[in-house]
Amino acid sequence: MLWSYVQLDDDTQFAYSETREDGTVHVAVERPVDFGFDHAECYLPTVKWFNVEGFTADDLDFLTEFVRSNAPFIFELADRPRCF
Repeated sequence: MLWSYVQLDDDTQFAYSETREDGTVHVAVERPVDFGFDHAECYLPTVKWFNVEGFTADDLDFLTEFVRSNAPFIFELADRPRCF
């Protein structure tokens, strides 16, 4: 399951998973476009992108910097227990 992290001014949405058994956190990014979404995924802490659709190399540079700079807080949130 992915949890919403933040939405940027251009409606780009970041979401994260709970911390996985291997210590990584799955991060997914979506940006609305005509008739769909641009999409990219990575795992923290490595931030190697996969399933990339619609984002340019410059976009991925920005996303990488954003995710890396927010990684400590994302990891903190990913470790919190969830109440359903």
